[in-house]
Amino acid sequence: MDGRLLPVLLLLLGVSGPWGQGQEPEGPSEVLPEESTGEEVPKDDGILVLDHNTLSQALQEHPALMVEFYAPWCGHCKALAPEYSKAAALLAAESAAVTLAKVDGPAEPELTKEFGVVGYPTLKFFQNGNRTNPEEYVGPQKAEGIAEWLRRRVGPSATHLEDEEGVQALIDKWDVVAIGFFQDLQEEDVATFLALARDALDITFGLTDRSQLFQKFGLTKNTVVLFKKFDEGRADFPVDKDTGLDLGDLSRFLITHSMHLVTEFNSQTSPKIFAAKILNHLLLFVNQTLAQHKELLTEFREAAPPFRGQVLFVMVDVAADNDHVLKYFGLKAEEAPTLRLINIETTKKYAPSGVAPITAASVATFCQAVLHGEVKPYLMSQEIPPDWDQRPVKTLVGKNFEQVAFDETKSVFVKFYAPWCSHCKEMAPAWEALAEKYKDREDIVIAELDATANELEAFSVHGYPTLKFFPAGPDRKVIEYKSTRDLETFSKFLDNGGDLPEEPNEPSVSSPEIQANSTMGPKEEL
Repeated sequence: MDGRLLPVLLLLLGVSGPWGQGQEPEGPSEVLPEESTGEEVPKDDGILVLDHNTLSQALQEHPALMVEFYAPWCGHCKALAPEYSKAAALLAAESAAVTLAKVDGPAEPELTKEFGVVGYPTLKFFQNGNRTNPEEYVGPQKAEGIAEWLRRRVGPSATHLEDEEGVQALIDKWDVVAIGFFQDLQEEDVATFLALARDALDITFGLTDRSQLFQKFGLTKNTVVLFKKFDEGRADFPVDKDTGLDLGDLSRFLITHSMHLVTEFNSQTSPKIFAAKILNHLLLFVNQTLAQHKELLTEFREAAPPFRGQVLFVMVDVAADNDHVLKYFGLKAEEAPTLRLINIETTKKYAPSGVAPITAASVATFCQAVLHGEVKPYLMSQEIPPDWDQRPVKTLVGKNFEQVAFDETKSVFVKFYAPWCSHCKEMAPAWEALAEKYKDREDIVIAELDATANELEAFSVHGYPTLKFFPAGPDRKVIEYKSTRDLETFSKFLDNGGDLPEEPNEPSVSSPEIQANSTMGPKEEL
C-alpha cells in the first residue's frame, strides 16, 4: 500500500477480484479432449508439471484440479510458488480429493490462448474433467487460504449441525462462526447461504434445521446468526420471508459484523479492512508505547457502535511500521494522537478543526459532521520549489497546479508520476527530451507532478504514469494521453493540439490502494 492508504482494503474476504487485470476472453465453445498419452506426469515440489500433451490426461485422472499458469520470469509467480507448494502439502496430508498443477505459460501459447490467460500468475480450477468452463481462482495468496478455498469446493462449505453439542463445539473452536438456521434445508435460501460460504474464507459456516436449536437460540424464523469471540458476541440476520435471502445483503452483513468495532491497521488486517466495502474509514493515530494514547482507544471504541456499517473505525500505531500510512495522510508521528477520516471511493480526506480532546463525544461529532457534508476535505501539497520553472520540465505541486495547468494562454502537458514507479522512470528520458524540444515555445509547458505527495481538487490520479493535456483556452478542457510514450508520438500529439489516432495503451501501474483491492495481488501482464 505504499503511497495511498486506504482505497481499499479489499477488506475482508474476498473481495474484488484478483489475479487478473481486464476482462479475460471467453474460451472456445468446445474443445475436443486430446487422447491420453498414458505417460507419467512429472512433479515439482508436490505440484504436477503439465503441458499441452499431459493436461488432458491430468483432467481425466484428477476430478478436482487446480492449475497455475505461470511465467519463469514473473516475480509474483516466484512469490506464490512456496505457498502453492505448501497448500498442496496441506491437502495431501489430509487426503483431500484435489490436485495442484502448473503450466509454463510462455512455453505453452496454445493453452494460454485456450484458457484466456492475460497475465501471470493465473489460476484455474477444473472439476470433473470439464475443460471448457474452469473457475478462475480469486482467493488469498497464502497456503492456508488456497487450501481452504479448495476444501470448500471438493467438500461441504458448511458443517451440518444436529445438536447443541455440535453447535457449541463449532463456536468454541473458531473466532467467527456463521450458522444458518433454516426450517427446510431444501429451500433456495440454503443454496444461497452455501454459495456465500464457498468464498467467505475468514468465517466458518454451519447450518441446521433442528427445531430444538431454533428454540435454544431464541429463533422463530429462518435466520443467519454470526457468533464471535469479541465485541457483542452475536449478531442476527433474519431472512425476509417474502424476498428470501439476498446474497449481497448477507455478504455485507457478515463482512461488517465479523470485524472488530475497532481494527488495528497492519499488513495482516489491511486486506480485510479494504474488503469490507465500507466507504468511510475513520483512523485514530496513536503511539501504543504511551499509556495516555492507549487509553484513548476506550473512547474511540465507545463511539463506534452507532456507525457500524457506515464508518469503519481503524487504529494506526505510529510506533509500528506504518510510515506509509502517515505519509499518505501528510502526517508526522509527533502529531499523534489525531483523527483522520477518508472516503475510499472519492479518496477525500477530512481532519477535525482545532485541537479538541479525543473523546467518544468528539469522535461521534466529527463523524456526523463529515457524513452530513459540514467538513471540507483537505488536500496535500508540497511547497512550491523556488526553481519550479527553471528547468525545461516544470515542477508542479498541489499549490501551483491550478494556476499553471489552467492558464488560458498556454497548452500544458503534465506527467503525474510516483517516485517508485518503474514505468515512470522508463519514460523519463523521453519526457525530458520533449521538454527540451519545446522549451522555447512560450505557449507550451511540459511539466510533472508527484501524485503521491500532492492531491488535486479537479481529479484524482489512480495509475502511474498518468499523462494529461490541458489545451489553452477558457473552457478548462482536459485530454488524457493514452498512446505510445516516445518523443515522436508526444510531438505529434502536441503539434495536433492534443489529438492522435487511437493507438494501443502503454502499461502503467495502479496506485497501491487500487492494488489492495485484489485478493490475490497484482499480476504480470503478458
